Amino acid sequence: MSLIHPVILCGGSGTRLWPRSRKDKPKPFLPLVGDQTLFQQTVARTTDAALFAAPTIVTGAAHAALVEEQLPDGGGVQIIVEPSARNTAAAIALAALRLPEDAVMLVCPSDHYIADIPAFHAATEAAMRLAAQDYLVAFGITPTQPETGFGYIRSGAALDGGMQIAEFVEKPDIARATQFLADGNYSWNGGIFAFRAGHFLKELASHRPELARHVRRSVESGSEDGARFHPDAQSFAAITPESVDYAVMENTGRAAMVPVSMGWSDIGNWHALHDARQKDAHGNSATGEVELLDCTNVLVETDGPRISAIGLSDIAIVIDGDEVLVTTMEGAQRVGKLGGAKSQ
Repeated sequence: MSLIHPVILCGGSGTRLWPRSRKDKPKPFLPLVGDQTLFQQTVARTTDAALFAAPTIVTGAAHAALVEEQLPDGGGVQIIVEPSARNTAAAIALAALRLPEDAVMLVCPSDHYIADIPAFHAATEAAMRLAAQDYLVAFGITPTQPETGFGYIRSGAALDGGMQIAEFVEKPDIARATQFLADGNYSWNGGIFAFRAGHFLKELASHRPELARHVRRSVESGSEDGARFHPDAQSFAAITPESVDYAVMENTGRAAMVPVSMGWSDIGNWHALHDARQKDAHGNSATGEVELLDCTNVLVETDGPRISAIGLSDIAIVIDGDEVLVTTMEGAQRVGKLGGAKSQ
């Protein structure tokens, strides 16, 4: 088989991990689980030269320097600098237009954590075989709990190495999420996809012709600057933002999925980060100068002042620079709504 082309998307601001994650250095570029940043871990998962070609990174101008700073040494990497944020359908189309038509793309968010790398590679190879047959393939993450923060995929007829997608399901309430978990035919949609570049562009042109036309014009009128490629800003600005799920995956007749259990987390908030980290015997995780007494299921993180806590449960305490956050684990989903998170 040919090599698969990783396409790593570096967008978003990670406001739900404020105050650690801020606009000038958002979640992908922070070492949140282990010593490497989430972006570095994403790149490292796709460096096996027997399986992967050099990656294509899609990011914004504000973070292009961070991408270059955190990339490992080695040639062949292409950095596409979006002139404005236009969601994932346009970002993926930019990469597809900069790759050979027959290239199989593996689209990966830059800010996810995966514990089981061999399982990820096995799913990648299965997805590659389906993508080579012009399926548009999603990774279906085996759910471990009734999660209301993710979209779901309902599996259909079996394929060699995967299955057809019967339905994409919006984020459910807790009752439906519990039903999905008991049913066994539903997976989390983790936002990881594989498809042949030329076929993806054909599907995009079929379902979102105006979006496809503007992206193509932005690439045709773009310019190169070393490893960076700059799409034409005026053409790109004309795009109506839309996710790849809505623009293509929910409309194609060739949607497939590869089921995988790989210790995946989107690190979407402080609760999710706490789940991904190693914990002590009482379920606590701590970074920095911290002392906990009679605490359970507590996350504490400080980059300076010592934190001491007594008798707390299900709480996150974070100090970063001049900002302090205290939230229940249940409230962690709403951190992005805080005024400090929105302004920084």
